[in-house]
Amino acid sequence: MEPRDLSSHTVYQAGRGIEEVARELGLDPDDLVKLASNENPFGPSPAAVAAIEDAAGSAHSYPKASHADLTEKLADEWGVAPEQVWLGNGGDGVLDYLARAMLEPGDEVLVPEPGFAYYGMSARFHHGEVAEYHLSKDDDFALNSETVLSDYDGQRIVYLTSPHNPTGKRFELDAIEEIADETGDDALVLVDEAYGEFHDGPSAVELLETRDDVAVLRTFSKVYGLAGVRLGYGVVPEEWADAYARVNTPFAASEVACRAGLAALDDDDHAERTVETAAWSREYMYEDVDAHTWESHANFVLAEVGDAAGVADELQRRGIIVRDCTSFGLPECVRITCGTKDETRRAVSELNEVLSS
Repeated sequence: MEPRDLSSHTVYQAGRGIEEVARELGLDPDDLVKLASNENPFGPSPAAVAAIEDAAGSAHSYPKASHADLTEKLADEWGVAPEQVWLGNGGDGVLDYLARAMLEPGDEVLVPEPGFAYYGMSARFHHGEVAEYHLSKDDDFALNSETVLSDYDGQRIVYLTSPHNPTGKRFELDAIEEIADETGDDALVLVDEAYGEFHDGPSAVELLETRDDVAVLRTFSKVYGLAGVRLGYGVVPEEWADAYARVNTPFAASEVACRAGLAALDDDDHAERTVETAAWSREYMYEDVDAHTWESHANFVLAEVGDAAGVADELQRRGIIVRDCTSFGLPECVRITCGTKDETRRAVSELNEVLSS
């Protein structure tokens, strides 16, 4: 007996962890700086940590109350009905729910290349087909309606990442609306705003006031520092109120995750510190990295370094873990997460030494 044919499915390649690299190179984990996975350099907020500790005592209970509490709080934050907020086990879980709600076997989706591999993975899990629109380095990775619509051919879901990973570019709101206007009546424009807190532009959630063909993905993994508890959510059209209960897994987000999320939402100081430090780190890298960088609206910067694999490998030996973007189809680029000021300065210094040698 064998599983179904999975030959068309890709494998998600995560950034390398501190423990993994330390074991491989025989280094002290405390001497390593991980700037490969766009994690929060300050960790979760103290309030979220306390909430996780408190929630441990009720881990035997299903998270019905906390799930409802978090849904209502997020709905209030965005000015939508609670039924429009879909909690998930990370943003990945929400992508799966939307694929379940939208795709019939053989339906096609349109994803960015380079881009987040799980868009296509999720569609294929749900027996969909995948087409790509291409972001070109020659065009400075421009994100506009023409970039997407030139490759649109009736796909059921169109994935937009804003800010985009790994380039840091973002869509203007009018471009998203134009894409929604020009795609089919049965097409969903799914805007992934996992890094949305790191720029001060408007969210595509605003479009849901007048549209039923746009959904927005958000996560607690980045600015809130809760990547390890896996918590994300979607904001969907009001007309979809009935769909969530029909496609989600029972208790889609855990008790621990929901309580951590509720606490993190109230810790404005932690979120503001994270956003401000990321802004400082981006500017520092623009000015001091001895390689071409692209302006970013997220908590990372893409740098063109030549041999990305070689540079990333040498940086690891020096205690700095960055993301080799070969898996994104950019073998000449590395992505550097915005760390603390000390981490950023050290990473830039080591990178420049590697580049000079």
